[in-house]
Amino acid sequence: MLRGISPLLSPDLLAVLYRMGHGDELVLADAHFPGESFNGRVIRADGLRIAPLLDAILPLWMLDQYVDAPVMMMAPVAGDSLDHTVVASYRAAIEAHHPNTPATTYIPRFDFYDRTRSAFAVVMTGETAKYGNIILKKGVIGA
Repeated sequence: MLRGISPLLSPDLLAVLYRMGHGDELVLADAHFPGESFNGRVIRADGLRIAPLLDAILPLWMLDQYVDAPVMMMAPVAGDSLDHTVVASYRAAIEAHHPNTPATTYIPRFDFYDRTRSAFAVVMTGETAKYGNIILKKGVIGA
């Protein structure tokens, strides 16, 4: 256990967060997401919801300020909808640590899968909200 670091962050997840560089992307995937099919670096965070994980991760590093979309979510397919309470909980965690972050960008499902293939890592969570997946693009940590 480390002081000042959320106990939600496992040693494996902390190591991945530390090794990520500027521009690398981290996928926080819901429990339904086929993470193992798209990326070879998968960290398990079973039972944990994404909003508390965002609240644990975001104090440790910056979001990329040099891109228009440092935060992306999967857009719902035709006929489906997002759970706006989940989206609001994600934005609340983001704004708490990184005020003025650009609005979340919603990308089509298969584009999201393509981003996942090239992401640094995928964190498989216990999030059960449909379309609860989110991608964070890491920024530069200043002195």
